[in-house]
Amino acid sequence: MAGRGMNPRQMKQAMRKMGISNESMRGVTQVIIRTADKEYVFDSPDVNIMTVQGQKTYQLTGEPVERPLGETTVTPGMPEEDIGLVMSQTGCGRDAAIKALEENSGQPAEAILQIMTG
Repeated sequence: MAGRGMNPRQMKQAMRKMGISNESMRGVTQVIIRTADKEYVFDSPDVNIMTVQGQKTYQLTGEPVERPLGETTVTPGMPEEDIGLVMSQTGCGRDAAIKALEENSGQPAEAILQIMTG
């Protein structure tokens, strides 16, 4: 098996020589994959980008929620920017962000503090 017994530093050097890089995309709050008949919604996923000789491949890790195509999850009276801000600052999922915002009169700073202090 290639790479067996190789330390991480040697592996990175070998990948660099082959024109391969790997990086984590930070601050991702939501990814939506649309098919012909439904959507897969990932809240607060981990996204890695692997570049091989100029070609980028995105790897997504998380649990999706399936929903019918075109259905929206906008919460009445709650700005999407606030939900996204709470999610990105705390790493929580969409439902937890909405709950914290509702419990804190829609104030993002208060919701973030509530989640961070447990």
